[in-house]
Amino acid sequence: MQTRFFAPALGALLFVAAAAQAQDKMPEDKSKRPSPPATATAMVNGTTVTIDYSRPSLKGRKIFGELEPYGKVWRTGANEATTFTVDKPVKINGKALPAGKYGLFTIPTATTWTVIFNKVPNQWGAFKYKESDDALRVTVPAKTLASPVEVFDITVDKAGKVAMKWDMTEVDFTVK
Repeated sequence: MQTRFFAPALGALLFVAAAAQAQDKMPEDKSKRPSPPATATAMVNGTTVTIDYSRPSLKGRKIFGELEPYGKVWRTGANEATTFTVDKPVKINGKALPAGKYGLFTIPTATTWTVIFNKVPNQWGAFKYKESDDALRVTVPAKTLASPVEVFDITVDKAGKVAMKWDMTEVDFTVK
């Protein structure tokens, strides 16, 4: 009976240790990471919108549905969880979101993505993500691009359109 409980517990402990070790091995200078940091920011109708994220590369891999499985929470980038900050209350695709800093997570599928604004912004990846901490979720269509995007990219324009592109996929939402 003890073996039945020991093996899964040991497996979980090794997984957590490996994740912590991977984090410790990251270069202190974030610009030297394999997935370097980036910021997308815009002033949208008097509100500052800032998205801080890391930019993984395609490197010949199929991302969505393989490296990043469909139906599972993704940190929406690499390294630390992507953060979404607004200095005033906004509407995301018509739904209210208070001013603040949020973890920006997504759940990709082949046809739609769930975009998640989580109340816990400072996380490593999605390892400690909890749905109970979500402030808002919106579902948006996934578009297929004509050609692949090598490096994950997020843009915010002055009209409030947030575009996330990587591999053969683009997903957009609007901040008003």
